Amino acid sequence: PSYAEVCNGDTGHAETVQVTFNPNVIDYETLLTAFFAIHDPTTPNRQGNDVGSQYRSVIFTHSADQEAAARGKIAALTAEGVWPDPIVTEVLPAAAFWPAEECHQDYLARNPTQPYCQAVVSPKAAKLRRLFKDRLKG
Repeated sequence: PSYAEVCNGDTGHAETVQVTFNPNVIDYETLLTAFFAIHDPTTPNRQGNDVGSQYRSVIFTHSADQEAAARGKIAALTAEGVWPDPIVTEVLPAAAFWPAEECHQDYLARNPTQPYCQAVVSPKAAKLRRLFKDRLKG
């Protein structure tokens, strides 16, 4: 599907990031912690000003272990009462993944002065860098 088709909100797709990682370098639990640190998992079909089913909070898993870890993380965060509202993050098996068009690759690096990047993306990236500075290269 194209970006425009997904933005219509009627394809059933979600705007996501596929993370490829080496578990000898970073563990899945840390990735889950980062995921929940930089977005609101309590708003169905919404992230900030972006509204629609394509903006739902979802984790696509590649194994039963990843699914169990994701569900366990949600249960732990719920028990801790981290958010006042219930976590609505879906946990689903990964299916086909389509990379975004070239203009959306490295979007923040290419568009740092774009208003959406300044208001939404840059603060999330800064929070991620602050929380995980000991895990980042250079």
